[in-house]
Amino acid sequence: MKKNIYVSIIGIFLLMIIISGIMICHHYKDSAEQNEIYENLVEIVEETEISEDMESKATESTEEETYSVQYDELFQQNPDMVGWIKIEDTKINYPVMQSIDEPNFYLKHGFDKSYTDYGCPYVQENCDVFAPSDNLVIYGHHMNDGSMFAALDDYKSKSFWKEHKTITFDTLTQHNEYEIVAVFKTVVYTSSPESFKYYHFTDAETEAEFNDYIAKCKELALYDTGVSAEYGDKLITLSTCEYSQTNGRIVVVAKMMK
Repeated sequence: MKKNIYVSIIGIFLLMIIISGIMICHHYKDSAEQNEIYENLVEIVEETEISEDMESKATESTEEETYSVQYDELFQQNPDMVGWIKIEDTKINYPVMQSIDEPNFYLKHGFDKSYTDYGCPYVQENCDVFAPSDNLVIYGHHMNDGSMFAALDDYKSKSFWKEHKTITFDTLTQHNEYEIVAVFKTVVYTSSPESFKYYHFTDAETEAEFNDYIAKCKELALYDTGVSAEYGDKLITLSTCEYSQTNGRIVVVAKMMK
């Protein structure tokens, strides 16, 4: 009887090891595949950046047409693409998606729409990238291999911010640069007073509403950037998981540079 129990325990233990091994292999396979996909997309964008031929064309065309050329191939591959986000000297260099009918589709799907834990950075469904909304809320995973929006966690350090004050977020038709207003931590999925529902703010109905949002971001800020925003400015809010607390988020708010 005892022998049978020991055999069962060993069997369960071995099964758990096998399952864990399969999951680890799947994770590394997924990581390699996603890195390859996005490296290829970066190559396409870099190869189609404004060359000498495009520069000569730009003198006869609008800026809108020029940037359409830059991202046209990727848009043809997936028309859910609404922009491209980049922070120099980090791994954040990705297409940005939006799926209005399936708001969180890209939480677990990559640029090619295949299922993956890595997902793809995406814009909240009630934000209008092209108007644009007063605040574009963009989500990305905090992956252990440092990909997706993991680099946002580095903004906890003021010294990191000093070297990475600017975020580039291009739409399909415009090149835009944003300067960081505030970096803060908060929690979600809770009614706790410590929770700041930053994702509820997309368009300000009044100047007071806009000012209240900026004031709250400044109140929670981990350090003073010396940059603020006023009614009429356009913002982006980048969000990813932060693991020092349950359901934690690290949030970076930036305003479009004029």
